[in-house]
Amino acid sequence: MRARMVQRLAAGGMASAPVLQAMGAVERHRFVDSALGNQAYEDISLPIGLGQTISKPQVVARMCELLLGAEVARAGGLGRVLEIGTGCGYQAAVLSFLAREVYTLERLRGLYDKARDRLRPLRLANVHLLFGDGMPGYAKGAPYAAIIAAAGGDAVPQAWCDQLAVGGRLVAPMALSGGPQMLLVIDKTLHGLEQSVLEPVHFVPLKSGIA
Repeated sequence: MRARMVQRLAAGGMASAPVLQAMGAVERHRFVDSALGNQAYEDISLPIGLGQTISKPQVVARMCELLLGAEVARAGGLGRVLEIGTGCGYQAAVLSFLAREVYTLERLRGLYDKARDRLRPLRLANVHLLFGDGMPGYAKGAPYAAIIAAAGGDAVPQAWCDQLAVGGRLVAPMALSGGPQMLLVIDKTLHGLEQSVLEPVHFVPLKSGIA
């Protein structure tokens, strides 16, 4: 089923071999409740509790591919990545195959505990799971080659841009100017930030604080 999912991603236009390999390596069914296991490799988002969801495989692959397009990643591979919103831990596991280090922040204690339990057996030494508010980012790990957000607000927090390395890339869903949620890419250059607005997406709301 996982191999078929990867084949569908490739047939749908996913051309990045590292991303396809990472998607094939991570067992998505381990990150959802057992009752949903038979749907784990379909291209759908699934509930993971506390009003949150695991993103569609196509969306995870697309965002990871965008991260690999960062200038620093093209030059020397993807270094340190910050993920805002661990959720169930699936995307962090995929990122572990693509980046040198992954710092992942989850603000909901119930999801953090679940993600820790699901990631621990995988022994991913380069994944650092953190409990905390993602809005201020995580300055201790900065600068980051890439920042990826799994929740959408109406503005990109300044802290995220500040913590991005020159040549780094931020990928996040945002509802700019009160419009529909769109996939946003911000590249940090020597001359400042360059923003691109891509396709419409649908993510849970970006919130501050811990719970």
